[in-house]
Order: sequence, then C-alpha cells, then structure tokens
Amino acid sequence: MKQFLPTLVLFLLALCARANALDGIVPRPMQIEQHKGSLHVRGITVRCDPAFDARTRDAVSTFAAKLGYISGKTCTFSAPLGLKQALAGGKLKGIVFLHDTSLEPEAYTLLVTPSNAVVRACGLNGVLYALATLRQMLPAAIYGDSIAEKEHWTLPCCAISDKPRFAWRGMHLDSSRHFWSVEEVKRYLDVMAMYKLNRFHWHLTDDQGWRIEILSYPLLSQISCWREGTMVGRDFSSNDHIRYGGFYTQDEIREVVDYAAARGITVVPEVDLPGHMLAAMAAYPELGCTGGPYAAWTIWGVSDQVLCAGKESTFRFLEAVLSEVADLFPGEYIHIGGDECPKTEWEKCPDCQAKIRELGLHGDAHFSAEQYLQNYVTKRIQDFLATKGKKVIGWDEILEGELAPGATVMSWRGTAGAKQAAAHGFDAILAPTSHCYFDYLQSEDSASEPLGFNGVVTLEKIYSLDPLEGIAPEQAHHILGVQANLWTEYISTPEHLEYMLLPRLLALAEVQWCQEGLRDIGRFRRTLAEHEFPVLRQAGYNFREQLTNF
Repeated sequence: MKQFLPTLVLFLLALCARANALDGIVPRPMQIEQHKGSLHVRGITVRCDPAFDARTRDAVSTFAAKLGYISGKTCTFSAPLGLKQALAGGKLKGIVFLHDTSLEPEAYTLLVTPSNAVVRACGLNGVLYALATLRQMLPAAIYGDSIAEKEHWTLPCCAISDKPRFAWRGMHLDSSRHFWSVEEVKRYLDVMAMYKLNRFHWHLTDDQGWRIEILSYPLLSQISCWREGTMVGRDFSSNDHIRYGGFYTQDEIREVVDYAAARGITVVPEVDLPGHMLAAMAAYPELGCTGGPYAAWTIWGVSDQVLCAGKESTFRFLEAVLSEVADLFPGEYIHIGGDECPKTEWEKCPDCQAKIRELGLHGDAHFSAEQYLQNYVTKRIQDFLATKGKKVIGWDEILEGELAPGATVMSWRGTAGAKQAAAHGFDAILAPTSHCYFDYLQSEDSASEPLGFNGVVTLEKIYSLDPLEGIAPEQAHHILGVQANLWTEYISTPEHLEYMLLPRLLALAEVQWCQEGLRDIGRFRRTLAEHEFPVLRQAGYNFREQLTNF
C-alpha cells in the first residue's frame, strides 16, 4: 500500500497535467472545447493529405519524426490517397492532416478523440499553426533534444477552431547596431514560429552599419559594414576602439528567407532612407550633400548627414540597391524607413535647393520645402518599387507632408500615426514605443535589469494594448496588425537579445492573434508559469523568469 500511494498520486497528477494541457496554448485559440478522454500518441501513425504541397507535407513529416524520437517510439509518416474516405468510414486512427479549401489561409480546426486527431487546414500556415498547437498540448520535452519516453505522451480530447485576429503579426530585429549570425537569426525565427507570428521585419541598414551584400555596390560589404569601435554603455563620449562589423551574403539572405518561409514567416527587409545612411556614405561619399569624408557612426542616435536628394546619382544608387533587395525577398513589402531625417544639410545643399526649385516645392504653415522634398523621395522610390511588384512601408514620419496612395504606415511614435493613416485611407501597422519596444526595460526596477533603452515596457503593458482603440469601425480594416521592435544599440549578445524578447513575445502573440474579448491577463500569467516557462527552458532560450515587477 505504501508503494501504491505514491504511484497513484503521480498518476493523478499526470491526469491533471493532461487535463490542463489546453491551458498551455499560447496564443489562446478562438474556440476551444475540452472533451473526456485522451489520445495516446507514442508510436502513433501520422498521415498527411497528398493534396498539400511539398513544404506542408515536410512540416508534418518533421513533426512526426520529432515526436517519434523524443517519445522513444517511431511514429510512422505517410501521405496516402483516400484519407477523407477512410476517415468517413470510421476506419482511420492516428493523427490525420486533411486539406480543406473551405477554411481561410491561416485558419485550422483540430478534433481529438480517443481514436484519432484530425487537423483540417487549406495550406501551409494553417497546418503550421495546428502543429504549434499540438506541440503545446504535449509534454514540454517535445521542444528538447533528449529522449523522454517516460513522459505521458497523450493529447487531451478536445475540439478547437482557430484563426488569427490580425493578418500582420510581426517581430522586428535590428542587425545594424549589432550584427546577428545566420544561426542566431534562425533561433529568433524559431521562437516566432512557436507562437504563430508571421512577419519578420529585418532592419539591415543604418548609420552604424550596412549588413546586406549588394553586388552592384561592392564597397558596402567591404567598408560600410564596419565601424571603428562602439560607444561603451550610455557614455556618448566613449569608444571601445574594437573594430566591429559583419554582413550577410546574398546566399545567406536566401537561406534565411527560405528558412522563414518553411515556418510560415515572410521576411520584410528594411533599407532606411534617406536618413540613417551614414554607413553607406562612408563607402560612397558622393551620395552625401558635402562629399564627406564619412564614417559609420560609433555612437548611437541620429546623424545629421543624410543622402543628397538633389543628385540623380543618389537615385541610381537607391534603385540599384532596391532592385537587388527586391530580387532577394519575395514578399510583397519592402520597408524604406523614412524616419528621423534631419533637413539641416538639405537647407544648405545647392543640389537639394536646385531640386526644390525644379519641383516647385514651397514651405507652408505646416511643413518646410525640405519636408516636401522628402515626400518626393518617398514617392519616387515607391513608384520604382511598384515596377518590381513591391509595396512600401515607412515609419509614421512619412505621413508628414504628402503621402502617395498605396503606402503603408508603421506607427511607432504612439498610435496617432495609425489613426491618421486609417482616417486617410492608408493601411497601418501598430508598433508604438509605449507598448511594443522590446529594447526598453521589463521592470521599473532598472537596477535588476540588464542594460536597455531608457524606458519601460512591462509584460502587462504589452498585453493591455487594444489595437483598434480609437479607430472608427469603418476604418478598422486598414489596421493590418501589430508588431514589436527590438533595437539593439545596447544589446550585443544572444543571451541578452533573448532575455529582452522573452517572455514579452508571448504577450505580443496574444495581442496579435486572440479574438476580441478572449485575453485574460490572470490566465495568461498562470499559463506562463505552468506551461510556457518549461517550454522555453526545454527549447534552450534565455528569458526573464520573474513574474513580479512587471
């Protein structure tokens, strides 16, 4: 009897853990019903409808192989014909993935019974999100690399119907201030995929470094990718005198783009213009108003030295660069920045002033002639990218002056930019500093946190964001979604990067995905402690484990 009681207690605890497995799904599904019973999946057969494309079948096959390895008993994978008929006849057991064209591209359904688990989706993304949900319903060991055959490899019986609230569920990474290897970028993409994000905004150029190989301008990856040291901490008068740099070859860019696509993520590159171009001008000083000499900045902040908008050679450079960028990134959007562009040099530059006169630009009560010159740059680049089949996104400064139809606004200086954009018929993405800047500290207690930007964005602050607050119902369709930004001025190691990202990414995921009225901060905090922290630990990520001081 003494030996039996501990065994009984462990068995009951395991049953409770399985019963609560549905609480561990982040982001919370649209509809979820728990049923009695469970499905044993150790050694189970996994079948995938051959109507799915090869990439989707590969995702399911990879899941089956991982489940078989970690659980210690091989899971057979097949893509046989006649799955729907066999299922209708009641003869099909195992985990089954069915192609269902009646569902929206990112929607899926999941029905788990004691006999089988049936996933329905119409394509890759729906299947990937169903797989992410299945993993979260399994023991956390599924995220690791070690065999864990003694875990209770069961799925709780349930019915789930799910789809995202917003189409744009983004996360940004600054590779300019600090450079991240291809493998580090892939780890970033992996954790995005775990929580159903689908846009990776890759900040590749800035005053402090140029990170993308451009074959037509080779000096960008010989000179512009390096800076002669970096400021130390917050001391703008300091320099560690350590040469710093790096860039991605075009083959590496393709590798990342393909890796992301296999995880349902579209990569959105950013080439910031016409400001934030000092590193490029270090290699090609004729791009500036004064001709230099220039050097990539060793301090953070915004340089007054920007591209000359009065020279045709500047546009030849931008068009050549963006042509190569457009070829490397198959997504529909290219981010062109447009933020923080000082006009002091343009005010003195003969070429810029001549262009202002040529275009007949005049200042008014709201904006200077130089601001309208930046609008000209934006529209010209927008028109050029349209010939490449691309749309532009810019930071909310592009709303200042005149903005051509078809541009998308990323609202970072609060939410006012998104509201203004939507009211004027422009699409917008929310990324306000108040809620979505992950380089900000995670606690008011700065002494307990690693170095970050001088601001605070807590988990609860992120979770509280209402993306449609203040948006007229008839304009809500212009709000494409939500994104968080992770600038890396003060972040130089993978451990620090992951700490700043996690667990805030999970709160962001619920804001992006969950239908209105489904978020609950109390439930979410319990889910983090009981389910997601073990998952992140098993997957090997560094994260902020304290749920206090948020």
